[in-house]
Amino acid sequence: MEIDYIKAPLNKYTFTASAIRLWVERHCAGKVLNLFAGKIRLKADEVRVDTNKETQPEFVMDALTFVLWWNGPMFDTVILDPPYSHRKSMEMYNGHVSSPFNNLKDNIHLVLNKFGSVITFGYHSVSMGERRGFY
Repeated sequence: MEIDYIKAPLNKYTFTASAIRLWVERHCAGKVLNLFAGKIRLKADEVRVDTNKETQPEFVMDALTFVLWWNGPMFDTVILDPPYSHRKSMEMYNGHVSSPFNNLKDNIHLVLNKFGSVITFGYHSVSMGERRGFY
């Protein structure tokens, strides 16, 4: 497991911080699934999922719903950048609760290539370990 720490000002759109965006773009490999995509487009071969249609994702749907529904090609990289609390989830998604994070993390393997990577941020990033098949 590789852990990098980048200090940046808080913003509801994580990738507005150029240091974070550039790091993510350097670490994306192959086909990228960007769950909770937000408004910033990455320089990557990304499929964007968000419940906010104003962010112009390819799929306007809940992240967990997408992961359970997807039957296309597997992804080489999954970006998991959910709101960091229930309150933030309600603020960012206009009063709609976003995916149950533990259930989402339990099912990421359904869309991720066997040797793929998950790039995750914030409070919810500490639990993508061996119990879920990650090393």
